[in-house]
Amino acid sequence: MTEQEAKMRRITDVPCVGKTSADLVQGIQRHYLRTLGQHTASHVKNYKYQALSFAIRDRLMECWKNTKDAYEETDGKRAYYLSLEFLMGRALGNAVLNLGLDDEVVDALHDLGLDFEEMIEEERDAGLGNGGLGRLAACFVDSCATLQLPVTGYGIRYEYGMFRQLIENGHQMEEPDHWLRDGNVWEIERSEYIQRIHFGGRSEYYYDDQGDLRVRWVDCNDVLAIPFDTPIPGFKNGTVNTLRLWKSAATDEFDLGEFNAGDYAGSVASKNEAEHISMVLYPNDSSENGKELRLRQQYFLASASIKDVLRQWVIVHGEDFSDFANKNVFQLNDTHPTVSIAELMRILMDEYRLPWDEAWAIVSKTMAYTNHTLLPEALERWSVSLFRHLLTRILDIIY
Repeated sequence: MTEQEAKMRRITDVPCVGKTSADLVQGIQRHYLRTLGQHTASHVKNYKYQALSFAIRDRLMECWKNTKDAYEETDGKRAYYLSLEFLMGRALGNAVLNLGLDDEVVDALHDLGLDFEEMIEEERDAGLGNGGLGRLAACFVDSCATLQLPVTGYGIRYEYGMFRQLIENGHQMEEPDHWLRDGNVWEIERSEYIQRIHFGGRSEYYYDDQGDLRVRWVDCNDVLAIPFDTPIPGFKNGTVNTLRLWKSAATDEFDLGEFNAGDYAGSVASKNEAEHISMVLYPNDSSENGKELRLRQQYFLASASIKDVLRQWVIVHGEDFSDFANKNVFQLNDTHPTVSIAELMRILMDEYRLPWDEAWAIVSKTMAYTNHTLLPEALERWSVSLFRHLLTRILDIIY
């Protein structure tokens, strides 16, 4: 065991909240009454599931904080896993297993007249993926927490998953999968870390105060990216990593002038357009509108995530990026987040005024990529006109 690994283990081995069945009973009852406002006469199972989940989440919170402290103290290299899918499965059973609380939870629920399997069935699967790509991403972030590796997952918080499957008269029927309908007790909104994402607009060339030619992206239609964090516990090791998912929102909820003029639909048009980005997992891209929305999703994920990482770097190191490549790496899961390469170049050059060669030296050392297929029909291609319309400054950099 290296010195860094030993330090990491020492910090995360700090005991978290009480784990006996009696402790859990108290936690479940407290959340049932004080968090959810439920009376003992209520028989709605979902509230009981939520109370149990809040009690289990309490056991993760202190470990989550300890893990963050440990990563900052050890100051090792950080990795960021960018993926449009994370097929995580149900969080409750996974958290109980990784905390080693199987028997204690069963006993606590027995004392309350409840069944653990029934509680697990109350949880909706997170609609964040639909196949092998998402399951691979989920396995990676799970494994990294178990190995105590400082890895953060970045994805999109889709309001709807792909679909819910029903079988009627031997035929598959699809219904919208509104998995967030009853809320999600496992996520925490981090509105203090909202990022602003650019679309459209134009590139404007200008000379800075040093007389150097610079470029800025202006006249954009901006969208807000709101982060929601989900804890990813390692297996019985006190480590809890983070999956950060971005929700899209408009910069203004509605146009007051249009609303007062009676154009109610027009007043919220920009709000609706912005929220479409994180509304549905993988839109059908057979139409031009579908292609545009998919490209918006990909840039939205890339830009928000990279800005978030740079925000954290600047807090500690200021605008000195000389050691950035030694301390950070981005893993791009298939083609979807690869626009991250041009986006990191843009931010380093346009916002932090690094020259091209210096920025490229950083980017080429920090971007890693996994290609899952070489089939031509599986590799994404975008028309130049669409790319220019949505990501004008990014296309300049690609050229």
